[in-house]
Amino acid sequence: MIAPQLTVDGQAVRLPVGSGAAALLDDLALSYAADPDAVGALLAAHAARVLRLDFAEVSEDMPDHVRAMRAAEADGTREALLDECPSADRLDDVLTPEDAITLGTRLTRLAAHIRHRTARSPRP
Repeated sequence: MIAPQLTVDGQAVRLPVGSGAAALLDDLALSYAADPDAVGALLAAHAARVLRLDFAEVSEDMPDHVRAMRAAEADGTREALLDECPSADRLDDVLTPEDAITLGTRLTRLAAHIRHRTARSPRP
């Protein structure tokens, strides 16, 4: 479950997701080690599609349908890479209503703490 916490400087609320990313990278590394040619080719294809999408998004004269096609291509190779990573199914937290209320309460409490501390004016 998501465990919100204050940042070290106490100025923001952090929602750590690093453990999911670590598991995803571990899976990708293991898949690459098992079949470097196939996974390497898939990574290279995805990189090329991401670069094409980035170019389409910043080009002022690029038609919207081309942007959409390039986004779909990048989504396709991303999905193929995620298929190589069993932990990808666990990346999104799914919360019960009670867990969602608890998370909302924690976020509100932490944000209120920050607001209360920063809203006080310093005394001379």
